[in-house]
Amino acid sequence: MTGMTSTEVSKDGNEEGVSRFVERFAAELTEAGMQRMAARVFAALLASESASMTSAELAEQLKISPAAVSGAIRYLSQVSMVSRERDPGTRRERYVLHNELWYETFTRRDQILVRWEKVLRDGSELLGPKTAAGARTAETAEFFAFLQREMLGIMDRWSAYKAARGAEFSS
Repeated sequence: MTGMTSTEVSKDGNEEGVSRFVERFAAELTEAGMQRMAARVFAALLASESASMTSAELAEQLKISPAAVSGAIRYLSQVSMVSRERDPGTRRERYVLHNELWYETFTRRDQILVRWEKVLRDGSELLGPKTAAGARTAETAEFFAFLQREMLGIMDRWSAYKAARGAEFSS
């Protein structure tokens, strides 16, 4: 297993399979709009056992330059998907996925929906509710309001599901 740390190898030692998974998931994230290098770094962190890697480990696994890792980490940090931590006893930084990554991401998305809804309602008033543009803008605002209400319920159900699942596995 030369060239890879234990965090990048599946339980059956399948380095190539892990690499294919990382690239496949990164391609899906890229298709959804994430920057390509950030998607690859994120997928590698997600697939690592500890959910953390150094710049050197990421560069080695993904066969990319340290500068590419740095740019990807900068983006992932800005969107609060990873954080930086010091390796104990060294000056090296480790890049770590947030514990509640998806929950936090969708919670932030919920805040964006609230802001969009407000702007759209203001726009609808400005355009005039009886105009086609005003009606279309009002319907878009209603859609975002609906999504926000549904998202809150989904997050509550996820928390309950996760708590029940945790209790199930700890017994």
